[in-house]
Amino acid sequence: MEGALERSGDEFLVRISAADVRERGLREGQTVEVKPQASKRETLADMIAEMDRLGPSYRPELVDWGPDVGAEIIRDDGRAAT
Repeated sequence: MEGALERSGDEFLVRISAADVRERGLREGQTVEVKPQASKRETLADMIAEMDRLGPSYRPELVDWGPDVGAEIIRDDGRAAT
């Protein structure tokens, strides 16, 4: 079950669907326990794995920007070329 947190004056409300309320046998005015879901920070590896899961049409096209011409040139030792 998911709910949307909304502000109402100085209070916050959790809005859930009527179908979820009926399915769980809840009633208006009943006290329920709310456990916040920990938010996970997505990594590049997570995003690539999701693109792979969805299929090749979800992979972006590679763009050829041409030859390196300036400060974007990086030497093998990690320092910028001068």
